[in-house]
Amino acid sequence: MLIILPPSETKSPGGDHPPLDFSSLSYPELTSIREDIARDLRRLNVDEALSVLKISQKLRPEAEANRHLLSTPTTPALLRYTGVLYEALDAPSLPENAWARLAIGSALFGVVGARDLIPHYRLSGGTKLPTSDGHLPTMKARWGTAITDALKDSAELIVDLRSGTYQQLGKVPSAVTVRVETVQPDGSRKVVSHFNKHYKGQLARVLAMSPNDAFRLEDVAAIARSAGMEVEEHAEGRNVLNLVV
Repeated sequence: MLIILPPSETKSPGGDHPPLDFSSLSYPELTSIREDIARDLRRLNVDEALSVLKISQKLRPEAEANRHLLSTPTTPALLRYTGVLYEALDAPSLPENAWARLAIGSALFGVVGARDLIPHYRLSGGTKLPTSDGHLPTMKARWGTAITDALKDSAELIVDLRSGTYQQLGKVPSAVTVRVETVQPDGSRKVVSHFNKHYKGQLARVLAMSPNDAFRLEDVAAIARSAGMEVEEHAEGRNVLNLVV
């Protein structure tokens, strides 16, 4: 079982490892696209980057960080990303075998393993990053089918917890996806938005730490239920798990 997490806009600073080495990252078939994106990201001057990345002046250090992608320290990807989902996951307390089940989707790197060493950067899946010849492709156009191709032949069941924007960068048709829902007073269901990341972080932790592996949707549901979570397999043969909170 491989659990693919979404990235986060917020990231931990610094790092204790050498600068980025593209050749050390998982999924080496993505290297050339990673290098092209990093080159174009580094090329932006800071003021231009603020506009392209759609961030305010108070986040100027984020734009400046992109200029130094290849020279700043790195840290394991699972510790680089912060925020609600990663707080619920509590990566530092996970055992080694749990880390092996986790990967992170990314606009810059496509997908990386939990222990891949990456720098601090700023780039979202919805960004249109200009190329050196003036074109303005979407991140989806830049990645094409590369992420899908890298993941589709995985021997492991993929549980895809990425948000819609990042799933669009590289869909995996066979993956299990998750909907977080709450029951309304009238008995109807509503998709949870505000705490969606929190509950997905909790689910990712449960799945990563399970002594059992999962090979199909029903196995994922069984692991979640064994941890006290209320889940439902989606009808009509779709690989969708409803997490009811």
